[in-house]
Amino acid sequence: MTTRRTDERPVMTAYGHPLLFGSFITPANTDPARTVGLAVLSEQAGLDLVTFQDHPYQPNFLDTWTLLSYVAARTSTVHLSANVTNLPLRPPAVLARSVASLDLLSGGRVELGLGAGAFWDAIEAMGGRRLTGGQGVRALEEAIDVIRQIWDAEARGGVRVDGEFHRVLGAKRGPAPAHDVGIWLGAYKPRMLALSGRRADGWLPSLSYLQPGDLAAGNAIIDEAAQEAGRSPSQIRRLLNINGRFAPVGRGALHGPAEQWAEELADLALSDGISTFILGSDDPDDLRRFAGEVAPAVRELVAAERTSTPAPAPAPVAAVVTPAAAVPAPRPAVARASFAVVPTPDDGTRRSSRQVWDESTRPTGPAPDPERAYTPHEQASGRHLIDVHDGLRAELAQIYGLIDQVAAGTMDVGAARSHLNTMTMRQNKWTLGTYCEAYCRIVTTHHTLEDQSLFPHLRHADPRLAPVIDRLEQEHHAIHDVLEGVDRALVAFVDTPDGMAELRAAVDLLSDTLLSHLAYEERELVEPIARLGLY
Repeated sequence: MTTRRTDERPVMTAYGHPLLFGSFITPANTDPARTVGLAVLSEQAGLDLVTFQDHPYQPNFLDTWTLLSYVAARTSTVHLSANVTNLPLRPPAVLARSVASLDLLSGGRVELGLGAGAFWDAIEAMGGRRLTGGQGVRALEEAIDVIRQIWDAEARGGVRVDGEFHRVLGAKRGPAPAHDVGIWLGAYKPRMLALSGRRADGWLPSLSYLQPGDLAAGNAIIDEAAQEAGRSPSQIRRLLNINGRFAPVGRGALHGPAEQWAEELADLALSDGISTFILGSDDPDDLRRFAGEVAPAVRELVAAERTSTPAPAPAPVAAVVTPAAAVPAPRPAVARASFAVVPTPDDGTRRSSRQVWDESTRPTGPAPDPERAYTPHEQASGRHLIDVHDGLRAELAQIYGLIDQVAAGTMDVGAARSHLNTMTMRQNKWTLGTYCEAYCRIVTTHHTLEDQSLFPHLRHADPRLAPVIDRLEQEHHAIHDVLEGVDRALVAFVDTPDGMAELRAAVDLLSDTLLSHLAYEERELVEPIARLGLY
């Protein structure tokens, strides 16, 4: 892929889909909690989609559909998909019901990535049938027919597909999914691309497998096939798996600072119609930067470009789309507005008679400049701290739930301690006390890069914040001690007749300290993060 010059206006290719951003996480089974934690982090960071590769013959991977089900139960807003489902080892009628069931259970958050198959030796070793390329495409088209008929629960009669590779002779229909599940095909060659245009809802290739010009050529095949089938090309979403590296300076395509990533992805959105970017990375720092810096900037750039150039009128279905070059024009400035992010207030509620610190001695940082305006990207950066804290507040509610289960005898102390030890606030240990620690260190991830960068960055960029940062670090240490107290109370509960009272008192103290601290941190750092950036 070549990077377009920033002063060169791209050819406009738009299919009318909103921009979405997702993660592509390795379903490694060496540390299942970390794998799930990266999915939870993706949601907390604000990504729209979490995906996992599906290779049932790989013994080092968790089973993808089991993993998707577990992640669906641990999340509430993010959409989920295999990237892509290994059809030769997933019978389509059963797969259709699995997808519909999980979509119903998750509140309409499941999509279906499908592939014709690869790694045929491994597939055959697992009992699958080896197919040629052409056979794989025909088998996939038959499978799509089976899946759509299963989902069409209101149609009369049973499902009937008497195909060369898949035969379903009268199976009952249903259940219907909770929403219109998208079927996205991992396609590269002309027959698969044409099938995407005829039957699919999305095209999902990986950028690393493409050569310059492949996206445009693929779009042309898909568009023509869609029109020949009586469909509009806009019915097919264009998705793209990407990989890259963040670096202070540019070293190549998707290898450089977040601003470079944003320019390159915006170019792909504008010139090739890509509306969903899925980052393949198991690094929580990369996921956070992708969600917090790249995604908002891409949305700004694409919105600004499209606003300045009217979109071409959609071609009639019978015609082949041939986009015309747009007239060069300067990129408009990104709109700015007053700071509108509201920190979570401290409502003053206290459950414990103990006090870990004197709140009246907390220092205050500089007052915001009332004349300063902020871009949407800056506003989003400030908002991310609140989003992270909302996750910690939710974990606090989970701790109360654990204690209730221990008290009711439905969970033993060992299980409760195990849950406590997997929570973000526990794993953080609060020793370096940074916003990024809370944000990135999900479950068992113990990197320290962000811990050592955010607070030093804020200190250097605005020395007036130093007293606030010092106090926040002190409070983080105190919260760690309070968490240790909860753990000790859990242990003591086993041998102490009145252990439940001590345990609830420890959790009440945690609630007081944590909620007070989060409100203070938001009050003092939300605006500086927006003003100064994350690092």
